[in-house]
Amino acid sequence: MTVGANPIFAIIGRPNVGKSSLFNYLVEERRSVVKNQPGVTRDLIYEEAELWGKTYQVVDTGGITDALDEISQNIREHVIDFLKSVDYLLLVMDYKSGLCPEDREMVRIAKESGKPFLLVVNKVDKSHELDIAGGEFYEFGVPLVSCSVEARLGMDQVLEWIHERLGERVVTEKTGFVFSIVGKPNVGKSSLTNKLLGEKKMLVSSKAGTTVDAVDFAFQYNGQDYRLIDTAGLRSRAKRTDHIEAISAFKTQDSIERSDLVLLMIDGVQGPSDQDTKILQQITDAQKAVILVVNKLDLGEDQIEEFRKTTREKIAREFHFYTDIPLCFISAKTGKGIKDLFAKVEEVRSKLSVRISTNELNEFFMDVIRKAPAPVWGFKDVKFYYLTQTRQSPPSFIAFANHPDGVDNAYRRFLIKRIKERWGLEGIPIRIFVMKSRG
Repeated sequence: MTVGANPIFAIIGRPNVGKSSLFNYLVEERRSVVKNQPGVTRDLIYEEAELWGKTYQVVDTGGITDALDEISQNIREHVIDFLKSVDYLLLVMDYKSGLCPEDREMVRIAKESGKPFLLVVNKVDKSHELDIAGGEFYEFGVPLVSCSVEARLGMDQVLEWIHERLGERVVTEKTGFVFSIVGKPNVGKSSLTNKLLGEKKMLVSSKAGTTVDAVDFAFQYNGQDYRLIDTAGLRSRAKRTDHIEAISAFKTQDSIERSDLVLLMIDGVQGPSDQDTKILQQITDAQKAVILVVNKLDLGEDQIEEFRKTTREKIAREFHFYTDIPLCFISAKTGKGIKDLFAKVEEVRSKLSVRISTNELNEFFMDVIRKAPAPVWGFKDVKFYYLTQTRQSPPSFIAFANHPDGVDNAYRRFLIKRIKERWGLEGIPIRIFVMKSRG
């Protein structure tokens, strides 16, 4: 698995054996639709789960059958392809319907994946049958648990197996500044990766991870350690967009969570889209630094200033809630603008680790709140005492006040905006917490 990343458990099996019920049990919510109809879950559905203080990712996959229709074949193809990207498998079978040829095919697929897996014989609804229910399923010679997800029988053994796997996870200290390139398919992510790693100043080594086919590239640039997460190139292998969008979303979210900085790549010809806005929302929700990278500058080279002007206007319209994000224009094809982009990456890296002295911070802070005090809370004035920085990457602050509840989100955003303006922290996520002061 990818070192330091949450391990991924994929739930597989033929349709209507209880995969979605197991998924919902593990994540403790009913996000995956559960119906007694084969093939209800066609897309990959993923969620973070926690077990006894340890976190992992669980994925509900589409049911695999031997049917020859196009939809069934596509589900089969995409699930098998996705298994290359996970760490462990939970193979679910139905005790009530007994062993069938499709179950044997699922065991073959699981074994060929090379991933450790647990055979979960589900729908054993009577406790006295748990010990004998394995019966014919033991022929596969693999770890097996008899249970009933709906009746909550035998589930402790499933959880114990998962917990043992979580104990195998290897965690190492993160090395270098981690950034990723995300965006819609076919915007040039692979080309940009190749250009960045092709710079003569970079010393490159690659390590393939298993987190949804992500690849981490460790390198040095200007004497600093970096790690680039490449999430590009998945869609070209797919035939159905519904499955691939699920995989792509999984890849994107995982990359964002692991990054210090995210480069959101936009097609300069098409301009920003609703999908780009959703990705940007993911980035900001995760409190990650971001740079907008507009690709395909070469296609507007004969009218470059007009190209920049038009694109800026499109971005201002589509991303009107995000006004302080740095913007770079590049051509991943020709390499134009790549050095400027990496200069911006270095700048963001420096700003993420900014440390502002308490004296300097409060001199500024007191001036701001004197000119624009917090709104009156009920009939009470909100009085601030001081502001202090508590951490870096991302910069976080605590403001001490007499009535913390009176500081609404709008005023917090105002304070964050002023801090960003004062110290040039565009694109840097900043958090301000307000606490009660004894002053």
